[in-house]
This record gives sequence, C-alpha cells and structure tokens, in this order.
Amino acid sequence: MMDVPHYIGIDVGTCSVRAAVVNQNGKIVAKSTEKIKIWEPAANFYLQSSENIWKAVIQAVRTAVNQSGVAKDLIHGIGFDATCSLVVLDVEGKPVSVCPKVSETTHSDSCKDCDIIMWMDHRAESEAKFINSTKHSALKCQGGQMSLEMQPPKLLWLKKNLPQSWRKAHHFFDLPDFLTWKATKSSTRSLCSLVCKWSYHADNRGNPRWDQDFYKTIGLEDLLEDDVKKIGTKVQSPGILCGSGLCDSVAIAMGLKMGTPVGTSIVDAHAGVLGCVGCIPKDDINSDPLPLPDLTSRMVVISGTSVCHMIMSQNPHFVPGVWGPYYSAILPGLYNAEGGQSAGGQLIDKLIESHPAYTQTVKEAKTLQDERDVHIHDCLNNCLNTYMQQDTVPFVSHLARDYHVYPDFHGNRSPLADPTLKGMICGMSLSMNVRDLAIQYLATIQALTYGTRHIIDEMKKAGHSVEIIYMCGGLSKNRLYVETHADVLGIPVVLPDEEELVLVGSAILGASASKDFRTIQDAMLSMCGEGKIIRPSESQAGFHDKKYKVFRKMAEDQYNYKSIMDS
Repeated sequence: MMDVPHYIGIDVGTCSVRAAVVNQNGKIVAKSTEKIKIWEPAANFYLQSSENIWKAVIQAVRTAVNQSGVAKDLIHGIGFDATCSLVVLDVEGKPVSVCPKVSETTHSDSCKDCDIIMWMDHRAESEAKFINSTKHSALKCQGGQMSLEMQPPKLLWLKKNLPQSWRKAHHFFDLPDFLTWKATKSSTRSLCSLVCKWSYHADNRGNPRWDQDFYKTIGLEDLLEDDVKKIGTKVQSPGILCGSGLCDSVAIAMGLKMGTPVGTSIVDAHAGVLGCVGCIPKDDINSDPLPLPDLTSRMVVISGTSVCHMIMSQNPHFVPGVWGPYYSAILPGLYNAEGGQSAGGQLIDKLIESHPAYTQTVKEAKTLQDERDVHIHDCLNNCLNTYMQQDTVPFVSHLARDYHVYPDFHGNRSPLADPTLKGMICGMSLSMNVRDLAIQYLATIQALTYGTRHIIDEMKKAGHSVEIIYMCGGLSKNRLYVETHADVLGIPVVLPDEEELVLVGSAILGASASKDFRTIQDAMLSMCGEGKIIRPSESQAGFHDKKYKVFRKMAEDQYNYKSIMDS
C-alpha cells in the first residue's frame, strides 16, 4: 500500500504538535509528536511562541515522513488544524509580544517574546463583558454571548493594555491560519476560523464578509483599514488549495516535494468532526455495517484537554449559550453548532493529581505495567470494578451515589456561557485513600457527562436532532468515560477504529487540496473508516436522571450563593 497517495495531517494542540502520514483509506502509517511550551506569567494568562510551535511542526513532519517510508512523490497533500489561539506578528512576520507587564517582579524575560494568546487565556473577561453589553446582532451566532476565549475580546484587550504591541502588529492570525501562512506564504484565512472565532459573517445567501459595524461598535475599527489586511482579505473554505502549495524552504525543511498542495486550515475540534463523522460502525455480533441516522443527527464529541460538542444541520438553529450556527465552517452548505466544556481531561487530571492518594495510585499503576502499558485511568477503572463487587452494588456508577461534582472549574462555556462559574464538590469526607480518589474520579466523569447532557437538552429544544454520538480525542480511550456517556445520554456511542481522528481530519484537508477526490465530502467518506458501537444500559437511566437533577441544582445553588454574598 506504500505506492498509493498519502497525505499529511498536522495537529497543533494545547501541549504538543502531532504529525501523521495517512493513506487514502484513513489509516495512519506513521506519526510523530513534539512538545510545545506554555508560559503562565500571571493568573488566567496563557502564552505560547509561534517560533517554538513552528520548529516543532517542522520536526514532527520530518520525523513522521522518515518513519513512514513513503516517497515524497506519493505525499499528495498537507492539512493543518490547531487550537483557536491568537498569533500577533509585525510587518516582517516576526513575533510581537503579548506578554502582560504585570510588574517588574512578575514579568519574565522568558515569555516577553511570546506572541500567542492561547485559547484558554481568560485575561479578556471585562472586554468580553463590554462586547456582550452592546447586544450587537453579530452576537446572535455566538449563542447570544461572545466567549472571552474568542478573538475580538483578546484583540480589544491588546489594544487597551499593550498599545505599543498593538501599533507594531501587522498580522493577526488564528493559529491554524498562521500555520498555512508559514507553509505557503499565503495569508489566506480559513472560513472556519473566521466564522467561528472572529464573528465573520457567512450564510446561505452568499456575500461572506467582515461585519464592519460590529468591529466599529466594539472599538476595533482600525482593523478594517487597508482592506482588512491585518485580519484577512482572502477567505476560503477548509480544504481548498492554499496559495501555490508548500514553499521551497519549508518543503526542504520537512523533506517534502516543493509545491505539495496545502489545504486551507481548520480549528482542531472541527478537524475531529471531519475525521470521524463519516465512520461506519459495525456491531460486535453482526459484521455488516449498521444503519445510521442522517449526517445532521450525528453529534461528534471531541474529548481532550477541553471538550467540544459539534453537530451539523441543514438549517440554522440558534441555541442560547451554544456557539453557532456557522455556515459552511466544516462542510459546504451545512451549518454547524458547537457546545463545549472549557475543562475536560484537564479537570480529571487536576482532581486526580491533587488528591492525597495520587502517589500511591501511580505506584499501583506502575506495578501493573510489568504486564502491559497501564494508564492511571485504567488503574482507577480496575479499582472501581473491585469496589463494585465488594459493595455488591449493581453498577460501578452507583459507587458515586452520594458524591457529586460540578465541573466548571474553568468557567462554563456552554450552555450557560458564564466564565465566572466555579467547580463544586459535595460528599467529601476525611478519607484520603485510593478508594476515595477512585470515587472522586468516577463522579468527575459523571459530571462532565451531565454537562454534555445539559448541552444536548438545549440543542434539542432549539431544533437539533441528536440520535448518535461519535467520540474522539484522548478521553475516548477511557472505557469508563465512553460507557458513561452512552448510559447518561441514552443513545449509542460510536468509537472509530482509528484513534487519532483529529489527525485524520487534518489529512482530509490535504486530500481535498490535492484534487485526488472530487469533493471534501468524498475525501471524508473514503478516509473515515470503520468503528464499533457502544450501546446504553437502559437499567441505569433512572439513577443518572437523579444525579443529573443534582447536577442542575448545584449550578442553581452557585448562583444563589452569589446572590446572597452580593446582597
């Protein structure tokens, strides 16, 4: 199979750059990972360096290509996805500092040249509040409120707080578009990034455009000058050929052919949709493909550091607190909506690692590793199965009957759209053993799943149909996390056979740009592969209904506490 066309998918996540060589059937033949740095100069400030990231991109691609054994003539296209972080460059394309000068003692020389405000940076809370107070019509496609994780609040913060950097800035890129610019020298922007994160206007009536009135209203009118050159004059759909392909110097550095087609980029979660929503699951009992609902009734849950809930539709559905509807941001002619949780895997890791029994649990996991590679999640899952048998409860879920977690430790992205919400835990005792850690871990997974149910409930009210869940991302490898979603939501969950679906999704962009396929949809259907299906346990529905009521009540109580303290 090495003599068939292959494509490279590059995913720039929160903590690493990953590159993969993928064949026409969506099978990854080689992949490589490079770590990238995060700087935290102050509370709620998260910075990165575009130079650090680009070096990691070059190394990851070169390593993956070398490991694959695929001749460079057979690599027909490259696609990029990345987090929706903001990159700031000067007229020469060099970094412009976005580091806050908090004080002489807290300002660090190590981060003064950082030019990226990360997606999870929450410095722009007051700017987001101001933008939302305008009640501008552009906010309708943001679930009624713009998140401080999006680019306009960050841009406004920069203008107000770092005027020297603002004057020096010549390019403002969403990180996915920065990557295609570095690869091709084309400043083409992705419709996905601009519609989803910059309030760019697109709908089925044509005439996509920057909403100039919105930018004037919020005080960013200077970005409209010179044919909006700083934020993007040319805009294309994901997968369309970007510029003239890979420029000579980058091709040499990557070990690839000059002019290799590069697809217009996409946001990382949206790449996950491309990589798995066309997957055809098979039943364990019957090897024939299962009948599936329409593409617009399939939700994709991308579960990593944060969690994204993506669904497409033929018509626009406006859901309070849910981002979208965004037209043609993933597939041409379809709207997509995006719910999300700001902390997913990050929350699970935090609660595990901060527990007194963490060190002991790590030791137990390492003991098991003599036989196989055991993740700490697998160790805790095994512990929970043991406790279930000891306590003679019917299901593992019942071990957390009296232990409740509210998971918005980093604010609520959807559907409450409230970055000020905090995490809550109910049911703690003085116990500090592994059992207590395991039950807290279980309750946290349940809480994240109840958050997903809350998002889906609001989507259904607005007209969306959700009949099946496709799951990808790091947490999709956690059996308990997947099964809990099936049981809580009461619908099947599809797990594609290929685990690295975000990488497959970005490779699909390269396949589309290569013209080996007639449309991006054809590339998607060819490369999404097969999978297995996890069905819900109907006998647990009543238990989860009760815990879901507690979950909703905890959010109400938090607002009540605020009201009491503000009175």
